[in-house]
Amino acid sequence: MPFPYPTTVIANAPRRARIGERLRFALSLPGLKARVSRAVLMSKALLKSTGIVSAMTSLSRITGFIRDMIYAQLFGAGAGTDAFFVAFRIPNFLRRLFAEGAFSQAFVPVFSEYQTQHPREDLKELVDQVAGTLGAILLLITVIGVIAAPVLILLFAPGFTADAGKYELTVEMLRITFPYLLFISLTAFAGGVLNSCGKFAIPAVTPVLLNLTMIAAALWLAPRMERPVVGLAWGVFIAGIIQLGFQIPFLRQVKLLPRPRWGWAARGVQQVLKLMLPALFGSSVAQVNLLIDTLLASFLVSGSVSWLYYSDRLVEFPLGIFGVALGTVILPKLSRHHASAETADFSRTLDWALRWALLIGVPATVGLMILAGPILAALFQYGQFDARDVTMSARSLMAFALGLVAFMLIKVLAPGFYARQDTRTPVKYGLITMGANTAMTLVLIWPLAHAGLALSTALAAFLNAGLLGLNLRRRGIYQPRPGWEKFLLQLVVANLALGLTLWFGAGDLDRWLHASAGERLWHLTWLLAAGGASYLLTALAVGIRPRHLLHG
Repeated sequence: MPFPYPTTVIANAPRRARIGERLRFALSLPGLKARVSRAVLMSKALLKSTGIVSAMTSLSRITGFIRDMIYAQLFGAGAGTDAFFVAFRIPNFLRRLFAEGAFSQAFVPVFSEYQTQHPREDLKELVDQVAGTLGAILLLITVIGVIAAPVLILLFAPGFTADAGKYELTVEMLRITFPYLLFISLTAFAGGVLNSCGKFAIPAVTPVLLNLTMIAAALWLAPRMERPVVGLAWGVFIAGIIQLGFQIPFLRQVKLLPRPRWGWAARGVQQVLKLMLPALFGSSVAQVNLLIDTLLASFLVSGSVSWLYYSDRLVEFPLGIFGVALGTVILPKLSRHHASAETADFSRTLDWALRWALLIGVPATVGLMILAGPILAALFQYGQFDARDVTMSARSLMAFALGLVAFMLIKVLAPGFYARQDTRTPVKYGLITMGANTAMTLVLIWPLAHAGLALSTALAAFLNAGLLGLNLRRRGIYQPRPGWEKFLLQLVVANLALGLTLWFGAGDLDRWLHASAGERLWHLTWLLAAGGASYLLTALAVGIRPRHLLHG
């Protein structure tokens, strides 16, 4: 490309000046400068959005921990809590399958396409028709679910039939909790609209309302019920209504509050449904695996479902704060890159997200595996939740934690397919992963009981993440940027320092089990602070710099 200045001027200038002028001209070339600026701005915008979602999700997870601590103290881990967790898990599983899983992955790319390539009127019509169609289908499913609650318990927790009282209690609570699917799925639809409009904070903070409502139900409503644990089920029902109502003013603010209309045959709705049907399975493999764990755990000793629940909640904390936040933020971005044919930016966004997933996910895995017992003792060993419950939950927590990195990678890699409106590939890999998980479960459940269920889920997650990553790489959709070998070596060193700090600082679990509540919390606080400091200082010492991750 010729320089924009006359070559005679440069030719007559001194040699050093000519070199300086040429460098300045090269750097001022429109293409190069624009690409550098766009990459930096894109990374900053993604990081800012991820930070917002992470902050709001942190608030949600903290209130969720408070909720679970109250559950543990008031109800412990027994037949009643097993019944509630199954009654809550079924609509929650369907919510993740239909709403946060398949629907979000199908709706956001279509919404982004309409944003980019269609007039505003078409976008509003899409929102109206999707809201009406989705709402009608969900209402029908909800009615069927309430009527068929006894059959659903036979399918999802057949082991409960050995105890007639436990089975009947679970059926009663499922009939109360199942309408939550309708309310929370419509809430997820509203969240998808707001996320696509760049309003990430509101959908991310909405689950706080669920936790606050359920805390109120446990403390105020449950003691007034004939069977207190049933009050928790009513808390779920009420929370679904509150979360949906919270979204409405913000939809009105972006001028996309839907006027629901049946639109099954509409082009946009059919496009969403076409993407959604295969994504029903592919986007929720981890949830299907967890449900298999619940089904098999129903045959184990009482408390097994609760032990899996509490350990899964701790793994969900870092996964929700950062893994889900990354996936939420990059999906609209990747969808717009694909719609605009920006292949280099598409790959760069994936690379950026993968590095951040490992930077957060690996130390979180190390911390949860080493501190499984101390964390459970500090947070949950009160009232009805005793030392045995801590020990048993710690076994499944260590197994679940092993797969945390894989869970995070899936949250980043799956949007790479859904943004391209490719839902078939994740389905294919989901089927492979499901088969592998089932086979490993049948082998590991005998020697490891409930911990074997958690371990098989973790190993299956690695298989799923590996297949997704290899496919993106083989098709040239994702091209790793330079520096990965050095980055991985730096991570190993930093996490080795973290692991040694936590290992020597934690000591023997018996000390935690027999310490007072204040001592446990204080010990855990300074141990986490020391571990975090050792990780950050070592990472800086080996050359990891925030600007490297910000600018790619």
